[in-house]
Order: sequence, then structure tokens, then C-alpha cells
Amino acid sequence: MTKIDQIRKKVKTIDQDTIKGESVSKIVNRIIENDVAFQDALRRGYGNFSAIARIIKPKVEGILQRDVKIQSIITAVKRAKKFHDKFFENVKEIIAKSAINVRTDVVKLSIEKTRKSLLTIRNLLAEYQEEFLQVSESISAITIVFDQKLFHEIRSLFKEEDILEEKTNLAAIIVRSPKEIADTPGCIATFYSQLSRRMINIDDTTSCFTDTIMIVKMEDVGAAFSTLTELISEARK
Repeated sequence: MTKIDQIRKKVKTIDQDTIKGESVSKIVNRIIENDVAFQDALRRGYGNFSAIARIIKPKVEGILQRDVKIQSIITAVKRAKKFHDKFFENVKEIIAKSAINVRTDVVKLSIEKTRKSLLTIRNLLAEYQEEFLQVSESISAITIVFDQKLFHEIRSLFKEEDILEEKTNLAAIIVRSPKEIADTPGCIATFYSQLSRRMINIDDTTSCFTDTIMIVKMEDVGAAFSTLTELISEARK
């Protein structure tokens, strides 16, 4: 083999390794993007690169349909950390400027979506402008969240057969953020994951301009407020 052939072989080997490295990096990054626990572990610094690589190695090899060296995956995990650190800096800035309000003793009422129910709710919004009244609409239903003191008055406006679900003894966690939240991906997901890690169920949620509203059980409101406050405090450090 001539010296030129040796150089060509070496260049070809480097090119193949680069392609493989990029493929592994892309897949590893996608896996981490879809797993909040990995993101959190890397961001907070308690995630061991080797341990994470060993966990996701079977999945990476399953996607690529070939064996992958553990060191290649470790390198990809390190690159993913740098990417997500940069990504979280944008989220962190929004979270740091957010504030939390809590509304206790609220009710959730889900109504079948009809022309009559739409008209009724439109009138409700006009009549109770000073009250806490949050409305979200889907293809087949309308959900109203409002102060529990208005429960009997509002419920009486709808027929029994039109009511799909009703829940009392709830609380509304309202996170008010700067307007940049609308163009910053990951902020709302961070609020949700913070509650999820504390095993707090979000009974209903909606966003309205800069407000992210999460409905939880009254028994969970203290823990929900505490964990979201911790998140904001951490972002402000």
C-alpha cells in the first residue's frame, strides 16, 4: 500500500467516525430532550455521565441497530449537557422574573359544549368580571374554574345532563411571568415537572397571556406553592 493510499484510508476512517459520532450525539440529545429527569440531573450536576450513558446505551443501539462504544455515548452526553445548560439559561431568566399567586377554595365545572352553554358562559363572564372566573374550551367541552362561593349559583344555570364533571375543594396556582414567556420554550414544562417530581397531580391547567394557571387539590396547595417558590428562588441565585 502506497503512502497516498494510507492517507486516503486514514481520512476515510476519520470521516466515518465523525458521521457515527454525529449520529450518536443527535440520538443521545433527542433521548435527553424527551426525559426531564435526565435534563434535571445534568443541569443540577448530580447526574454521572457514565451512569447516564449506560442507562441509555441499549436505546441508542436499538435506534442505530448496531453496537456503540460507551465512550462515544459519554461524549455525546457531555455535549448534550452544554446544550441544555445554554437552553436552561433562557428559561431560568423567565422563571426568575415570575411570581406566584394562590387562590384557594375554587371549583371546576366541565360542561358539554352547546350553543346554549356557550351563551350562558358568555353572560357569566360579563356578569362576574370582578370574580375569579377562568374558562377553557375544547372541541366538545367547556371547563369553568371559579370561586367556590359561586358554586350553587353558577351550577344552577346548567342542566344536569349537560354537566360532564364537577370538582370542589381545589386551589389555583397562578404563576405570572414576563411577556417573553410566550417566545421561550420550556418554561411551562419546567413548572409542570417541578410539581410532578413532588407527586402533585395537576387537575387542570391553562395559560392566559403571561399567566400559567395550575389547578390542584386543596391538600396539595401548600406543597405546590413551596416547590414552585423553590424553583423561582433557585433561578434568582
